[in-house]
Amino acid sequence: MGAREKQGQARRRLRSGRWAIVLTVIVVAALVAFALSKLNLSHVGHALITASPGWIALALALMACSLLLRSLSWFETLRAALPETPIRWPPVMRATMIGVMGSAIFPGRVGEPSRVLVLTRRLEGSNRRLLPVVAGTVFSQTLINLIALGGLLAATITSVNLFQGHLAGFEVALAVPLAIAALVIVGPRLLALAQRSRRVRVAVAASALSRLLNLARQGLIVFARPRYGLGAVVAQLLAWALQWLACYALIRALGLQSQADLSTAAAILLAVNVSAILPATPSNVGVFQAACLVVLAAYGVAAGPAIAYGIILQAGEVVTALGLGVPALLSEGLTWQDFRREGERSAGEGAD
Repeated sequence: MGAREKQGQARRRLRSGRWAIVLTVIVVAALVAFALSKLNLSHVGHALITASPGWIALALALMACSLLLRSLSWFETLRAALPETPIRWPPVMRATMIGVMGSAIFPGRVGEPSRVLVLTRRLEGSNRRLLPVVAGTVFSQTLINLIALGGLLAATITSVNLFQGHLAGFEVALAVPLAIAALVIVGPRLLALAQRSRRVRVAVAASALSRLLNLARQGLIVFARPRYGLGAVVAQLLAWALQWLACYALIRALGLQSQADLSTAAAILLAVNVSAILPATPSNVGVFQAACLVVLAAYGVAAGPAIAYGIILQAGEVVTALGLGVPALLSEGLTWQDFRREGERSAGEGAD
């Protein structure tokens, strides 16, 4: 009976995967058709060719520094959650770069669980205990990101009423991590009731899940330890600030400063992050450019330069991710095949 159930679950996952692929193709095709209907490709090409290399180089440098600050923020969060475990910044930095690269080249944001797995293998102790704690520290960074998203939203709304009637995306971006936070915080108390169930399977499952949630809560302890929490929050917010400046540098690279300013850069950064909540393609190709097009159009930028902006911004992020991720992968002694297997394993565990 168990084998039949597993086969049935495998078939359902296969059907779901096929429908997801079909839906992805439809969405991407619709976005491409929308983009092509709104622009002249020659205008896109002209904007790409005439972009200033100096400003693009500055944007790439800012993106790279932003990733380093994100790894520093994670390092402080890990030190707070695992005070008795020796942790060095270089492995944390490499795991961060590998995770960013994974999210850039694979759909489904497999970079997040991948960086957890890459770092955990470097830490002393039981992986069974460390994995949920390290995963909890990643979630801590997500909560800090909400502060940054709120600041970007405030900067956007004060400049142009871009999101009037269209705040659903940001509401999802806010609701999902907050819902998970509520589950992690109050979940063990609710599961305590399930552990008293007369059904043995329910009680055992509740006990195991309660243990995992308690370990995950340990990853959030950074907010209760100012010594580490202040550094984690400051480093993460500075990383967002550098990304903001990188977006503005590309505005200058395309000569759009007469129509767009720092508030426009904030709106772009907010839009591309909200659109990436459920990425349908690697690096959210297509959706990313559409988000840039919508934002820049609201500021009066023509479709051609707006699409060119989205192409350059995404290309810059991918180049930065690969430029830092590939050396990190090699330093960890992992091959490209190893990384792909870890990514597929992470995605499979998430599906289960």
